[in-house]
Parts: sequence; structure tokens; C-alpha cells
Amino acid sequence: MSEYRLARRTLIAGAGLGGGFGAALGLAARLGIGPAQADPTATQAATADVWSGEYWANKGAVKLYMFRKRVGAPGADAATLPVLFLVHGSSLSSRSSYDLTVPGKGEYSLMNVFARHGFDVWTMDHEGYGHSTVTSGNSDIASGVEDLKAATAVLQRETGRTKYHFFGESSGAIRAGAFAQSAPERVDRLILAAFTYKGNGAAEIQRRQARLAELRANPRRKRDAAMIHSIFTRDGHPAAYDPAVAEALVASEMKFGDTVPSGTYVDMAANLPLVDPTKLLSPVLMTRGEWDGNSTNEDLLDFFRQLPNGDRQYVILPGTSHSEAFGRSRHLLWYAMRNFLAEPAPQAS
Repeated sequence: MSEYRLARRTLIAGAGLGGGFGAALGLAARLGIGPAQADPTATQAATADVWSGEYWANKGAVKLYMFRKRVGAPGADAATLPVLFLVHGSSLSSRSSYDLTVPGKGEYSLMNVFARHGFDVWTMDHEGYGHSTVTSGNSDIASGVEDLKAATAVLQRETGRTKYHFFGESSGAIRAGAFAQSAPERVDRLILAAFTYKGNGAAEIQRRQARLAELRANPRRKRDAAMIHSIFTRDGHPAAYDPAVAEALVASEMKFGDTVPSGTYVDMAANLPLVDPTKLLSPVLMTRGEWDGNSTNEDLLDFFRQLPNGDRQYVILPGTSHSEAFGRSRHLLWYAMRNFLAEPAPQAS
């Protein structure tokens, strides 16, 4: 039996056991089993041309920028691929979050990784972020749910599909979870990375609560270069990231200005919980960085235990802080995501 087959069976057996699954991911990493090694077709896929395209969704008068990547251009003769939609968080726009280039430092584009794994990968700038319309609103979680509803109209038109996989990180996970609660018929499999449920005992949530009056006073908050750098130091483990990542993000984001909407910070400081786990009907993967200051295992396991679908997994990513997709160990996130998305259907009893 190959190392990959052994590791995959161990991971599936550990699904739902939290630390056991995370430990298995650590074993996979020590064995050198990353996405390319795990699948003999991955090397070929990695050399394939990734096509990209830009779109717009309309939420009333608000125009929402959408971006898409897949291997090969879409068209009448093109393969219909499963759709993976990536939902960004509070401080960065979509392409900075999921299609970042860090020169000389390897792959940081989650869109590239999963396009080469055979997915039709989409993302979107929420209202007030990136290329999307800046309004007088604060782009809170409820607004984000409406953004995603507008986006699914574009997805259906362009792909012909009516159900999609959703991935969200940080407040993007809250947006994705709230959308799945509101429109379960649109959600195939759901991945909540760096999620916050109630926020009890989480250091970063306490810091936002201390700023609540300031955050409520203005629909936008300061998000300058110093704030972007703080994302990688606030959990106390800056070595979990390559310093070049923060520099690449500053270069990518400052063209949009030094402020972003404050709504998700207000929601996370004052209005949690925003997602009811008992109303998430799809299969769910939850991933948490070992040192994530936006949550605690106790808080997230409380959420996890209430999920009604037996197809659920809780994964701790060792050596990882809050921003899982930007860490040195980001391949562990890719590995967990890919195994979850490719999981075979259970046999009827």
C-alpha cells in the first residue's frame, strides 16, 4: 500500500475526531505528501493552462466584481466542472485573498491550486471591497449573504449548475455559513476555515469588542499597511508566515485605499453567533489553525457537535495561525480541502 493510500485511509478514519485528523495531516506533511505527491495526475494538471475571466453580479444598484479560474476556457464544448466558490474575509478583497502572487516564494493562489485539481473556481469582492461598488453601508454579514445570492445568479447562468461548493475563511466563513443557512438548496459541500461561532475566550474577538464604539461610529475602518502586517503577528506566531506574504498583500491592497468596511468587525464583536449549526444541512468541513486567536477549540467544537449532517469533519492544522491560506503550512489546508471535496458518497444502509 502506498504512503498516500495509508494516509488517506487514516484521515478518513479520523474525520470528526479533531486532533486525530490534524495529527494525521501533520504525518502526511512529514511524509512529504502534498497535493502534487498525493495524486499522480497532479503533476500533469499543474502544467495545464489556467484560464481566467472577470464578471459582474448586480445587487440592485451595487455592482459586485467576480473572478473565475479553471483549466481551459468555458464554452459549449468545454467540460462542465464542479464549482468551488471562495468567500473572502474582513480585511482583504477577493483576489488578494485567493489569487495572490508572492514572487519567488511558491504558490499562494488557492484559485490556481483548485483549478488544477479540476474545479471551476470563483470568488467575489463584497460590497465596499476591491473593485465592487463602495456604498455608505458597512458590508456586514447580512449584506454579504445578499452578495452571495446575487453571485449565484451569475454562477447558474455561466456554469449551468444550481449547487456549488463554498469555502470561506474568517468572516468569509461566517458569510458562507450564513448563506448556507439561508439558501441550503444552493450549497453542495461547505468549508468553514478560521470560523468564529460565539467567540468565547478568543483574544482577537476581545480586542474588537474593546473597539466596538469606534467601529460602530463609521461604516469604514482603517486598514493600512501596518494593519495588514498585524494580521500575521497578532496570534503570537509570526514565523508561521513568510514575511514576503504581507509585503505582497500590501502591494495588492493599497491600490484600493487604506480603509475597508467595518460591518463584519461589528458583527463579530457584538452580534455573535450569526450562524445556527442546526440549520446547516450540507456536509461541512471545519478547519482551525493551531494558534488561531479568533476562536477556541471549545467554541468551535460546540458548533461542530450540533451539525445535523453526519458527513462532517473538524481539522486542526498544526503550525498554523489564523490566516490558514497564507501560512508556510498552507499545503495542509489544501490537502484537507481536497480530500473533503473528493470524498466518495456513502453507501446506503
